[in-house]
Amino acid sequence: MTPQLLPLLLLLLAGPPAAQPAPPTCYSRMLALSREITADSQSLQATAPSEPCVRYLPGLHLDIHNYCVLAKLRDFVASPQCWKVAQVDALKDKVRKLYTIMNSFCRRDLVFLSDDCNALEYPILVTTVLPDHQS
Repeated sequence: MTPQLLPLLLLLLAGPPAAQPAPPTCYSRMLALSREITADSQSLQATAPSEPCVRYLPGLHLDIHNYCVLAKLRDFVASPQCWKVAQVDALKDKVRKLYTIMNSFCRRDLVFLSDDCNALEYPILVTTVLPDHQS
């Protein structure tokens, strides 16, 4: 093997260089955490609906672009404690974290596009209707 091929062989064996992902922005962190909270809330309602405290928790369909989301987060944290359900405590911790991020750290990065409080209570499910193709 020639000395010139050795560095090339080592480079090929090392594989491609690791890509450095961009660090999360305030906005991306809020968006990801709101989606995580919504999914956790739906999972909790599905797995423990018989628990009295879970039954009375407000639903969390979060839209960080809706001004009413701040009040929704405050109401959820103020809702009665569920001493037996650890998932509720974990969810409340995430909600507190999102509220703090939205209200303190990332306040300048957030733009509210609506103030429709009903949209947070009864979210509109978006469905895609495919057009009929006639042959």
